[in-house]
Amino acid sequence: MGEKEEDRTSDAIVSLKRIFENPLSRHLIKYFTKKERLDNALEIYCNLRQPKGIRERINALIIGQAINRGAEVFGGKKEDFVNYFKEPVPRRGLSLVLRSIAEYGVTKPQKLVAPFLVVWDFTRGCNLRCKHCYANAGKRAPDELTTEQAKAVVDQLDEAGVVAVALSGGEPTTREDFFEVVRYIHKKGMHVSVASNGTLITKEFAKKLKDAGVDYIEISLDHTEPSIHDEFRGVKGAWEKTVEGIKHCVEAGIVTCIATTVTKYNYDNIPDMIKFAQKLKVHRFIAFNFVPTRRGKEIIDTDITPEQREKLLNFLYDKLEEKNNLEVFSTCPAYARISLERVSAGEKGSVAPTHFAAVELRGRAIALADFIGGCGAGRNYCSIEYNGDIQPCVFLPIKVGNVIKDGFENVWKNSEVMQKLRDRELLKNGCGQCKYKYVCGGCRARAYAYTGDYLASDPGCIVVKELEIEEQGKVATNGGSSQK
Repeated sequence: MGEKEEDRTSDAIVSLKRIFENPLSRHLIKYFTKKERLDNALEIYCNLRQPKGIRERINALIIGQAINRGAEVFGGKKEDFVNYFKEPVPRRGLSLVLRSIAEYGVTKPQKLVAPFLVVWDFTRGCNLRCKHCYANAGKRAPDELTTEQAKAVVDQLDEAGVVAVALSGGEPTTREDFFEVVRYIHKKGMHVSVASNGTLITKEFAKKLKDAGVDYIEISLDHTEPSIHDEFRGVKGAWEKTVEGIKHCVEAGIVTCIATTVTKYNYDNIPDMIKFAQKLKVHRFIAFNFVPTRRGKEIIDTDITPEQREKLLNFLYDKLEEKNNLEVFSTCPAYARISLERVSAGEKGSVAPTHFAAVELRGRAIALADFIGGCGAGRNYCSIEYNGDIQPCVFLPIKVGNVIKDGFENVWKNSEVMQKLRDRELLKNGCGQCKYKYVCGGCRARAYAYTGDYLASDPGCIVVKELEIEEQGKVATNGGSSQK
């Protein structure tokens, strides 16, 4: 992408921000806070149905003008925007953004009326015994939601406007009603993904996943050496079955990702893992940030150092930039900071402003990165437990409510914990002082795991380490002066 195109991208972001902050625009958008009203207008704009009466026709005209203005600002064609938003998932995403701006205005990071993504630990049952398991998975719990309760949860997520649901666990594919619930989510128009260990995915199972509406699958693989993976996963022969599962998903045409939790077990193996991922022809490789929670506390000494993490993130960014038919990301929020530093240093490249790794922006997109904002726990993402309990993140085991008892939308909007996680001004120590706190914000789950405070600094960040050493030096100097 040329310099002029980069300038246009940056200018477009600033222009859209000004449009949304205009009082008249805010007033018009406020009218569409009601989800049904906005969804209907978007469908009419995309020529998916005819308006019922003059009011719907006017609503569609207003929304259409706003979208056309967006297309103009970004240099796109109206026809391309219409075709893009004909798909239900992009349309849900646009609806969520517009309703959020109507509700909260433009905030940094952007507050949302509902999360983009909900990771649902569908079951605690699992056929493996992984050393780092955040769910303490094993036997199924007696208080798992029934099929009807699970569908009621899906109804609530749909009504709130959630864009994507990821079924995880435990091993989600072990539930008897797995495909029934997958089809139900897909029918509602939400993006469906699955996080799996891959050992149970046969060729036939992969085809059923594709047919049921699974858009994306993330399969855990920890090492290129089978014995090391098996030892980490607690079951001999797991590596071979997992690799077969990955191959079956790729062959079935499912967007497939290899997910690797980085510890001292496999830190030096990551380059080989990426080569292996390319050999298997998967679409994405994600290096997961190790969070010592639940069973993971037992191997806290295997966490890598801040220096190792910095080196790793820069290596991953280099691989991302190779454009070698493999997307390479990390769930570590500092990955956004790394990408911005590299681009700001004059290296032509991509900005990956979200730890979900699903967004890759070209050019000087720092303005938008501030609004997407790194760690998404309780901000653009949350998790649901097997019994309906809601947490800010699967790695942040703080119960903030229950879907069945308290209502999903109510908890999302009113939880005190969630609200604090959305305010980066509340971050403490190094993370609070860091100039990248809007872009990154540190991993709130790691902060909690190490300190018991989800607003504390992320101890795995080299920038935080340097800032806190500098602060300690100031305190020592001031203390010495006062004693003279």
